[in-house]
Amino acid sequence: MTDTTVLHYDDARERDEAESRRLQECAAEPIRIIGRIQSHGVLLAVDELTATIVAASDNAAPWLGRRVHELGSETLSWAASHGAAIDPVRTVIDGVTYDVIVHRGGSPLLIDLEPVHADLEYVRTGVVGAIQGLAGVTDPDELRRRAAAEIKRITGFDRVMCYEFHADGHGKVVADEREPDMEPYLGLHFPASDIPSQARALYLEKRSRVIADTEDTGVAISSLLPEQEPLDLGATELRSVSPHHLQFMRNMGQASTLSLALVADDRLVGMFTCAHRSPRKVPVLLRRALEVLASQVTMQLTAAHQIRDLRRRLEARERRVAIVAPLYGRSDAAAVLLGGERTVLDVVPADGVILRLGDSVLGLGTVPPLDTVLGIVDELAAERPMWEALPLERPELAVEMPGVAGLLDVPIGTEGDRLVFLRSEVARTVDWLGDQRADNRDDALSPRRSFSAWRESVTGRSLPWGEHAEDARELGTEIHAALAARAQAELAELALRDALTGLHNRRFLDDRLEALIAGAASRLAVIFLDLDGFKVVNDTRGHEVGDAVLAAIGSRLAGVARASDMVVRLGGDEFVIVCVGAEEKDARHVAQRAIRAIGRPVAVGDAVFSLSVSAGVVAAAPGMTASELLDAADAAMYRSKREGGGRVSA
Repeated sequence: MTDTTVLHYDDARERDEAESRRLQECAAEPIRIIGRIQSHGVLLAVDELTATIVAASDNAAPWLGRRVHELGSETLSWAASHGAAIDPVRTVIDGVTYDVIVHRGGSPLLIDLEPVHADLEYVRTGVVGAIQGLAGVTDPDELRRRAAAEIKRITGFDRVMCYEFHADGHGKVVADEREPDMEPYLGLHFPASDIPSQARALYLEKRSRVIADTEDTGVAISSLLPEQEPLDLGATELRSVSPHHLQFMRNMGQASTLSLALVADDRLVGMFTCAHRSPRKVPVLLRRALEVLASQVTMQLTAAHQIRDLRRRLEARERRVAIVAPLYGRSDAAAVLLGGERTVLDVVPADGVILRLGDSVLGLGTVPPLDTVLGIVDELAAERPMWEALPLERPELAVEMPGVAGLLDVPIGTEGDRLVFLRSEVARTVDWLGDQRADNRDDALSPRRSFSAWRESVTGRSLPWGEHAEDARELGTEIHAALAARAQAELAELALRDALTGLHNRRFLDDRLEALIAGAASRLAVIFLDLDGFKVVNDTRGHEVGDAVLAAIGSRLAGVARASDMVVRLGGDEFVIVCVGAEEKDARHVAQRAIRAIGRPVAVGDAVFSLSVSAGVVAAAPGMTASELLDAADAAMYRSKREGGGRVSA
């Protein structure tokens, strides 16, 4: 049965602080310049200018200070001049057959010599078939499981696990092929300090690592170099092992391991780890073949994740479009974002959201009282945009927002407009590879003594924002763009509208009429309208009252026009109705309706005005320009005035 422990705020904070100390301690350990190698091989350091062996492991002490060619192997001499780590060569020195692995790029040149074990040579032939068999697997979980099974079959190790690393550095066992009598580890998590940062960095330059015997104390290296120039053994095959890590392995019951890095985009994303309960060597040529297999698996996993991510992004984009598209129209922005059939919570799952837009602040879902939370939100957002453990990280502020553990701040404008998504505290259960509490270690920096599954229930955290944080940022960017475009469109619309009546203005008419004439052929007519005796209103009642009368007239003209017509105020008391798709008789009907509408009394305050209007109607003739059409309609209107006004002339 898995032991379960509930960690409350103080316990979780203490556990996290201990993990942070372990990470710092591990980062300071000089594993690259450890000064020892594993005892199953030989290390030489060669000055490339003189071909002199300037450092050697103590099991090759007689070779120290000699020239490489003096060891009697032309192959070794050639390798020192031309060889590379990815292309080991084989030679015999003093009756022992070695694989020679040369590491270039540093000074002095480092050479690993690994004794050849003939009984292990044949196993690498199975790697090609394994790669071919895995090539068609597209499901990530199935791929990792089958790859682990193939590596176990090829190498003969008791257990082969596949790790997946998370963004915060901790990992999870996502495949576990093992002997039947071994404890299962599938699905268990482990802390980042199990594979510290400098060890992970080494896997970026060296894709495999063998530890042949955890009881091996290693062999020291003697050197003719100055003491202040320790050898950097990071790239070597035989580099010895940190005592902490050896104890870690022994506590897990591991006598030997082989690790294969899964590297994508220069980042360690996972690892295959083979473990055996007795010492075990793995030939370098088999390791190279397995590195190729691991690389192939990484490419397939990357492709599968990219396909999944693309699908997720497309689905997220569809949800964003459904929210953002109405913002380009005249809909109320707050209603679109928070009150529609779909809201921003359909794009970014959260328990609640706060919208700050201009002077208004609105909430949707479960949110604390807005009048008390805004200052806290501003303080948190100023420090960083994303929080997932407020009760643990900022307890003094979390008490002001009971139940809120996660916060995601998303700007949607340049003047403080923003969306703030909130998530409630949830108890999260994690199954760990070994009890993570202090009493499972000899001291805070020691490896765990037991690795039996241990279940931790953590409070004080929200669900992680994960990929939804990116969705939120993109949503914010798109809302900002939509609101900016909307503002620009409104400004452009205002430039084409008469401020008094809300009708189109002369600029609009000049921009559109020529195009309408060209597109409508003969089916276009213009009504030119001029109020009769309007000057008296301004002279007797003032321009403020006159403007109110003009606004009322504009509203009546808009009411009598057809849906396809355009009503324009030219200026003063002159108006134009452009009848699109109409002949002269159609325009006459519209003009008559306009005359009747304007003839109704107009009340402004305590004053009532009875007005009439003169109208001129002209249909566009072939070849007529916009200016000619307006002039003709204007002339027709004046004929109406000369005939007494209040009528239509053509």
